[in-house]
Amino acid sequence: MKREVLQRFLCRTEDTGRFIVQSKVTGITYFVEPIDHGKPDKLWGDLDPATKKLTGDYGNVRRGAVTKEESLILSKNGFKNISTFKGSPLAEIDRRDRNYIAQRT
Repeated sequence: MKREVLQRFLCRTEDTGRFIVQSKVTGITYFVEPIDHGKPDKLWGDLDPATKKLTGDYGNVRRGAVTKEESLILSKNGFKNISTFKGSPLAEIDRRDRNYIAQRT
């Protein structure tokens, strides 16, 4: 991976949601980057009891994800085995670790 990408990867993680996990089982290092597709799963704010409408914009202060265009996990940046999925990244890492072990035995 390119050095400058590694230096940028963990900057502003509260905004980007990026994190790194090194598996204790396989030793493989996983770079995780949540992608924001523009449609939040949950809306945040205050429910106005009179109008029943959501007010406030609390969920958009810290997205905890990047757009596809902001992604650093690209083959041109030196990443390999890139994939996207829905669900928990930690559960996906666990699944991959189990598959890796099963293939090695």
